[in-house]
Amino acid sequence: MTVASILKGKGSDVHSMSPEMSLTAAVAFLCEKRIGAAVVIDSAGGLVGILSERDVVRAMGEHGAAAMEQPVSAFMTEKVQTCTPADTTEVLMRRMTEGRFRHLPVLNDGKLTGIVSIGDVVKSRISELEHETEAMRDYIAGHG
Repeated sequence: MTVASILKGKGSDVHSMSPEMSLTAAVAFLCEKRIGAAVVIDSAGGLVGILSERDVVRAMGEHGAAAMEQPVSAFMTEKVQTCTPADTTEVLMRRMTEGRFRHLPVLNDGKLTGIVSIGDVVKSRISELEHETEAMRDYIAGHG
């Protein structure tokens, strides 16, 4: 299964924030949207980072409550790993596991077209395995 098929099922909505947003506002935004990460977009619409729950925890651990008034840009992950619509779930699972991150923005010809989470990938992979299992059962029942 590919990223394109995952996005077809879940949609391509991407929640974003500006690098100037305070960490307090960013946390409220993540809570409101019920998401674990959001991409950070500059005024020209370019991807400049991603802010995850892990980034927020790290900021609080290192700077305490003072971090909450700092801008997102001070704590976001700047070297954003991305994927393409053609990438497979196997490739994503390996990259996410090796890189120890849970969200991948999807770029298509350099344009942000979606975001996938490890939950999306696992759900997709389970569905794929269920279909393979059912096909195998049908094959065995038909040829037994």
